[in-house]
Amino acid sequence: MGWSNSTVDDGYLVLLGFSDQPQLEFILFVVVLVSYLLTIVGNSAIILISRLDVKLHTPMYFFLTNLSLLDLGFTTSAVPQLLWNLKGPAKTITWTGCAIQLYVFLALGSTECVILTVMAFDRYVAVCKPLNYTTIMHPSFCKALAGLAWVSGILNSLLLVTTTLRLPRCGHHHVDHFLCEVPAMVKLACVDTHTNEVQLFVATLVLLLIPMLLILLSYGLIVQAVVKLKSVQAWRKALGTCGSHLIVVSFFFGTGSVIYIKPQKYYGYVDGKFLTLFYGVLTPTLNPLIYTLRNKDVKGAMRRLLRIDKN
Repeated sequence: MGWSNSTVDDGYLVLLGFSDQPQLEFILFVVVLVSYLLTIVGNSAIILISRLDVKLHTPMYFFLTNLSLLDLGFTTSAVPQLLWNLKGPAKTITWTGCAIQLYVFLALGSTECVILTVMAFDRYVAVCKPLNYTTIMHPSFCKALAGLAWVSGILNSLLLVTTTLRLPRCGHHHVDHFLCEVPAMVKLACVDTHTNEVQLFVATLVLLLIPMLLILLSYGLIVQAVVKLKSVQAWRKALGTCGSHLIVVSFFFGTGSVIYIKPQKYYGYVDGKFLTLFYGVLTPTLNPLIYTLRNKDVKGAMRRLLRIDKN
C-alpha cells in the first residue's frame, strides 16, 4: 500500500483493513452499506413500535429495545469508519478516534452478551414458570438486569481498553484490521503481552463463554418443559423460537469467542477481519428479523400504528 511509519503522524493510525484485497473493497462497501441501512431501519422500528404500542410494554420487548439500542451503537461505532476506508485509499484514523472506537465497540459488544443471556432467562421463565412470570419478571427486576448488563459491559471495556492503550507501540502505526479492536491493537505492542492475553481470556470466559452456556441451559430447560406437554404444536413453536435465537447466539458468541480467546500468535488476520465483520455488522442486521419482525405481536402492533388493523 505504500504506507510507511515515516509518512504517518504520531497522532494517527493506519487501518489496513482489506487493502490487500482491493478487488473485494467495492463489493464489501455495498454489502456493509446495505447491512448498515437495514440495521438502522430494523432496530429503529423495533424501538419505536415497542415504545408506542402499550401491548408491547412487556419484559420481552423491554429487553429487545435494549438489544436494538446496543446494535445501533455497536454498528455505528465501526461501520462509518469502515465505509470511509473502503471507498478510497485514505485509511487513517486519529489516535483519539481509535481510542473512542475501542471503548464503545467493546463496551456495547460486552453488554450485548449479557442482554442476550437475560433474554434467554426471560423466555425460560415465560415457558417453564408461566404462573409466576409477572412476579419474577417485575419491572424493577428487569431494569436491574438491564442495568447489570450495561455496567458489566462498560467496566469490561474500561479495564481491557485502558490496559491495551498503555502498551508501548514503538512507532508502529499500522493496524492490520478495519477497526480498532483489542486483539489487533495488542498486536502492535513491542513488549511481552502475556498479561493482556490472560485478561482477554478471562473476559472472554466471563462475558462470552459462561453466558453462552447459560443460554444453552435455558433453552435446554425450555425444550425439556415443552416435551413434557406432549403437544406437537407447542413443540414446533418452541423449537422454532429456540432455533432462531440459537442461530443468532451462535453467530455472535461463536465468532466473538474465536477472536477474543484465540492466542495472539495464532491469530489469523484475514479470518479475524471477516469474523469481526460477521458479528459486528451482519449479525445486528439479522437481529430485528429473527427476534421481532417475524413476530405476530410486532406485526399486529405495526398494523395498529398504521391504522390498518381490520378490527
